[in-house]
Amino acid sequence: VVSGSDVVRPSGQLQADPKDPSKGSVYGPCRLLDYELEMAFFVGGKANPLGRPLTMEEAEDRIFGVVVMNDWSARDIQAWEYVPLGPFTAKNFATSISPWIVMLDALDGFRCETSAGPVQAEPEPLPYLRDPNYAKSSYNVRLEVQVQGPADPNPSTVSVSNLKYMYWNFKQQLVHHSVTGCNMQAGDLLGTGTISGPTQDS
Repeated sequence: VVSGSDVVRPSGQLQADPKDPSKGSVYGPCRLLDYELEMAFFVGGKANPLGRPLTMEEAEDRIFGVVVMNDWSARDIQAWEYVPLGPFTAKNFATSISPWIVMLDALDGFRCETSAGPVQAEPEPLPYLRDPNYAKSSYNVRLEVQVQGPADPNPSTVSVSNLKYMYWNFKQQLVHHSVTGCNMQAGDLLGTGTISGPTQDS
């Protein structure tokens, strides 16, 4: 949904007793609704044939543009379903994105190293994920989360981060998503995952 759209608090299965999973689950509204600060990109261009992965050389031309993304998460639902399913209904109810898609060309002036430096070494990517332009493959985009409750006169900043703290860049994420032969279609949206950082406020 576009940023600003109302999000309905989800309901689902919750652990009946947080200290004793043997007591099973109950159904009810989420009590631990959380945000996840991410960036995301829309895929563009003609789809690769089903069964043929994208290459690093093709990847940037398939990235249409980027958005800021909030991957809403129901943490208590997630805690119950995480074993054995992993995150499922705890994350399928809403994803908010910024109302404007920013083209990569518009971010050219913000290209930079990732926080890992000019070379990926820990871990070193497998050959299909190696980006010869890794040294300038990220973007210096400051990100901030503010929360304002109905009784709060002003918003409070709860998190500050930067896109450059991502170890894997957009191109690598796209190439890896297609490695099984997934045919990436125009309009597909890929999120970066939570962007943390080196400081306590990130």
